[in-house]
Amino acid sequence: MEKALPAIPAKRYFTIGEVSELCGVKPYVLRYWEQEFSQLKPMKRRGNRRYYQHHEVLLIRRIRDLLYDQGFTISGARNQLNEGLPPASAQNFRDEAEAAQALDEGPDEDEDNELPADLAHLPAARAAVAQAQPLKATEASMTLPVRSLDPLTSLEQVRAELLSIRASLLS
Repeated sequence: MEKALPAIPAKRYFTIGEVSELCGVKPYVLRYWEQEFSQLKPMKRRGNRRYYQHHEVLLIRRIRDLLYDQGFTISGARNQLNEGLPPASAQNFRDEAEAAQALDEGPDEDEDNELPADLAHLPAARAAVAQAQPLKATEASMTLPVRSLDPLTSLEQVRAELLSIRASLLS
C-alpha cells in the first residue's frame, strides 16, 4: 500500500535531505538519478552541497512515479520524460532552465522581491514584478506545464516571466 507523499512547502531551495523526505527516496538514489536524467541538475554550492528548486522536486516525484509505481526502467522513464518535448525543444528547455538558474544568486535567507540591478532597466520585467499578485498555492496548482519554447523567444522575456513567477511565489 502506497503512502502519500508530503506536500511541498513554498520554499525556494531544498537540500538533498529535504528532497529525500519529500519524494520518498534515499539521497544516494537522488545522486544516481542526476547521472541518469539530464533534466535533473540541482544547483551545487559550497562544498558541492546540492540545492533543488521546486520544479526539480516535481521532476523527481515524476521520475519516482515512473520507476516505482508504473514499473518503467531507467531508460523507459527517460524516454517517457522526453516524449512530451521534441528533441530540439527538450535541449532548448534545459538550456533556458540552466540560463535562468545561472542568473539566480543562490540561496539567500534575507532576499527581498527587488529586481537584480542588471534587470532593473527592463520595462517588461519591472511591470511583471509590479503586477505580481500573491497566490494561495496548493500542490496541484504548482505543477508547471512543460511547454515548448519558441526559439525566437528572447532571454529577456523568459527571464521576465520567471521573475514574475518568483515574485508571486515569494509574496
